[in-house]
Amino acid sequence: MTYRDVATKQVLIWACTSVGARMPVAMAPLALVFLVRERAGGYALGAVLAAVYVIGEIIGAPTLGMRLRPDRARSQLAAGLAAGAAGFTGLGALPDAHPVVLGAFACVAGAGPAASAGALRALLTDLVPERAAAQALSTESILVSGIWAVSPAAVTGLALGVAPRVPLLLAAGLLASAVVGLGLLPARWHTQGAEQPGQSPLRLLAAAWPLFVTGAAGLALLGLAELVLPALLEQRGIGVGWSGPMLTGLAVGGGLGAFLYGLRTWPGLLRTRSLVLMCAMTVCVTLVALIPAPAGIAAALAVGGMLQSGVLLVRNLSLRETLPPSLLAAGYSVMYAAAGAGYAATGSLAGALLRVTAPATAILAGVGLTLLLTAVGWWGEVRRGGRSAQGADTVVTLEAAVEGAGSEGAAICGGGDPEGRL
Repeated sequence: MTYRDVATKQVLIWACTSVGARMPVAMAPLALVFLVRERAGGYALGAVLAAVYVIGEIIGAPTLGMRLRPDRARSQLAAGLAAGAAGFTGLGALPDAHPVVLGAFACVAGAGPAASAGALRALLTDLVPERAAAQALSTESILVSGIWAVSPAAVTGLALGVAPRVPLLLAAGLLASAVVGLGLLPARWHTQGAEQPGQSPLRLLAAAWPLFVTGAAGLALLGLAELVLPALLEQRGIGVGWSGPMLTGLAVGGGLGAFLYGLRTWPGLLRTRSLVLMCAMTVCVTLVALIPAPAGIAAALAVGGMLQSGVLLVRNLSLRETLPPSLLAAGYSVMYAAAGAGYAATGSLAGALLRVTAPATAILAGVGLTLLLTAVGWWGEVRRGGRSAQGADTVVTLEAAVEGAGSEGAAICGGGDPEGRL
């Protein structure tokens, strides 16, 4: 298996459009902190605005994702991206506005484009042959890892070197460029496939809950390590400034892991791969909490990033197996919201634990919670797989009974002439 099927002009246009749609997401939290940090209580206000932005994403992703229609995808995505651009423009143009006004702009900036990640993923897998789905998803993960590696440095340089409002205005421009890029891509994606008639979209999405639980657990675990990292380094007597390069290594490790995953076909069921990767990732994060040397912490974070990208890829491939094509964008959007909710919960958990315990202990508590969520998700997938197998056996049995009845009828009417020529 190679990436040759992904190296096309359409995928290149998709990549440029995706950068325009995804980079503002990576820039926003830090950019909001820089925007108001010079106010009285600016850091606290910046944290609140970043939280409001994430809440907007969590609400917008499933709400708008459920309303996406493959036959009208481009116009719906363009409207959401335009709304996000308006929100970022308001933040950049009115940095001294009342906090409530800034919060409203931040919520719109987060909610408007929130469904674009899932929709663009569904469109990407439609641009390549079915055999290249894993490579396409790996390419997306590599791209996102690069975005997250570049964004913090870009925000910091522009906010401190030019003006605090510039990163937010840049985010607005990037979203506007994504609207233009959508015009060069197909207006819809295909929906051929088994639609499982008789079941509502909401019921089908609810049946995929184990995938959402595991996806949220994977991001929450590394999110906890990321948020607690500065305090952990201070506890170890290591310069807090090393947190930046270490987190860059985490993002680079994620891109490398995504690339390696797409190079070959891996053995085992998808749920088994997910379980193995999640357990290995918890080992890496446990090492982050226990290793005293900065080189060891950096290595554990980088390997953890590689494993996390594998977890997310397996989750997305599992969604492709679970949901009909017409619901993939909604499924990806719900996964995005679940991951965002996990990250937000992780931030709250980290803040609460750091008040009563050491940073290393806070990380280990997160590891225990992640293992519990992983076990619940795996149990749910095994149970769902068992029900699916029973359903398939029932269908086969009914088909065999119908065929048997048909054979008896043919014999009674003259089974010696199956083609009806007499």
